[in-house]
Amino acid sequence: MSAADNRYDVVILGGGSGGYAAAFRATELGLSVALVEKDKVGGTCLHRGCIPTKALLHAGELADQAREGEQFGVQTTFNGIDMKGVNAYKDGVVSRLYRGLQGLFKQHKVALFEGTGRLVGPTTVEVDGQRITGRHLILATGSYAKTLPGLEIDGERVITSEHALNLDHVPASAVVLGGGVIGCEFASAWKSFGVDVTIVEALPRLLPPEDEQSSKALERAFRKRGIPFKTGKPFEKVENTDAGVRVTIQGGEVLEAELLLVAVGRGPTTADLGYEEQGLRMDRGFVPTDERLRTNLPNVYAVGDIVPGLQLAHRGFQQGIFVVEDITGLNPAVIDELGIPRITYTSPEVASVGLTEAQAKEKYGDQVKTLTYDLAGNGRSQILKTAGFVKLVSVADGPVVGVHMVGDRIGELIAEAMLIYGWEAFPTDVAQLIHPHPTQSEAIGEAHLALAGKPLHVHG
Repeated sequence: MSAADNRYDVVILGGGSGGYAAAFRATELGLSVALVEKDKVGGTCLHRGCIPTKALLHAGELADQAREGEQFGVQTTFNGIDMKGVNAYKDGVVSRLYRGLQGLFKQHKVALFEGTGRLVGPTTVEVDGQRITGRHLILATGSYAKTLPGLEIDGERVITSEHALNLDHVPASAVVLGGGVIGCEFASAWKSFGVDVTIVEALPRLLPPEDEQSSKALERAFRKRGIPFKTGKPFEKVENTDAGVRVTIQGGEVLEAELLLVAVGRGPTTADLGYEEQGLRMDRGFVPTDERLRTNLPNVYAVGDIVPGLQLAHRGFQQGIFVVEDITGLNPAVIDELGIPRITYTSPEVASVGLTEAQAKEKYGDQVKTLTYDLAGNGRSQILKTAGFVKLVSVADGPVVGVHMVGDRIGELIAEAMLIYGWEAFPTDVAQLIHPHPTQSEAIGEAHLALAGKPLHVHG
C-alpha cells in the first residue's frame, strides 16, 4: 500500500515492546508500517518499568556489597546513598537504550506518528486529526499502575512505582502494598538503600503465582534481611499524618511510614480509545484473543499487557513478532504461555518457567516427581555467598514440566530452563550435557543428574 495517503499494510497502536517488535518484523518482511505512540517508543518497560527498576536494584546490590566487603576480606565502607547520582545512572541507562531504539525506528523505516491514537474505524486510527488505515491493525496499548477502591494516589505520600522511580531522596520508611513482583522488587531495593520497609499482601504468601517453595525461600531471605511482611492481611485504609502516612490493615493493625507504595498490579490501557465503539470484545478492560492473538474483529490483533495473561515485556515482544509472521502466512507456532520465563529481581532472585508443583499435581496427579538441589553444593554460589536452590518438577518417566530457582544472579539461568521445558527434555537428556565449572549453571546439571538417578554433589 502507498503511505502517501496514510494507508499501510500494518498499523500499530502503541510503541512498547509488543508494538515495536511487530513494527520491526513487519518491515523485515516487506510490509509498510505505521506506529502510533502517545509518549516515547519503548513503553513502560524501557521508561517506567523493567530497565529503571533493575538499575535501582543494581545500585542497591552495590550498596550491600560495600557494607559487606569485610566478609570477603575487602575493606569497604558504606557512606550513604546519593539519589541524585543514582537517578543520573538510572536515567543514563534508559537514555542510551532509548536513543538506540529511535535509531532502529529510522533504520526500519517505520512511519512514526506521535500523539494519542484512537480507533475510529475497523482498522483506522486517528491521531491529532490524521487518519491512518491499515490492512491489519495491531493493538498494543500497554498497561498502567492500578490502585484500590478508595485509595487515592497523590504522588507524594501515596505513590505508584512510577513515582517511586523518580524520588529525589531516600525515604526513612515505607509501606509497600502488594507482595507481587513489583512490590517485592522495590522492597528489596529500598532495604538495600537503608529504608525501613514493610510489605503488606492480602494473599497468604509473597509472590503468590510462584511455586510455594520459592515463595517460602524468599520470605526466609527477607526475614534475614530485616524486611518484615504481613501476608493474608488485606488493606483497609490510609490516613495522612504529620510525618507521612498511617496504614490500617485487616485486624486493625496500624503501620506508620513516610510513604505508601501502591504495587497492586497493572491494569490494561484500553479506556477511551474507541475499542468498544468499534465492536471490539472486552473483558474487564482486557482484550481477549484466540491462541493466534486475533480479536473478534477481522484483521485486528492484540498483543502485550492488554491481552489476559502474564504482563511481561518479553511476552509482548514475542507476541508482536508472532502476529506479523501470522499475517504474512509464515504460520508460526502458537506461543506456550507456560513456557514464558519469569524472574523477580529481588535479593535473592526468583526465576521460574513451566508448571509449579501444585499445578503439575493438578494436571498429572501422582505421576509428578520433584527434586530440589540446594545451592550449598554449588561452588560458584558459595563464592557469591548466596543461598537458594534449583527445583525440578517432572512427570514420572517423562519430561521436565517446571523449573523453579532461587538465588542471587539465578535469573541468568532461566534461558536454559526455558529450553529444557520448551523441548520437553527428559532428565536424562539434560544430565548428559556439560555445564562449565565453576558456574551456577552446574546446579541445573546436578539437579538433572540427581533426577536421572545419578546424584553426585547431592547430600542426604
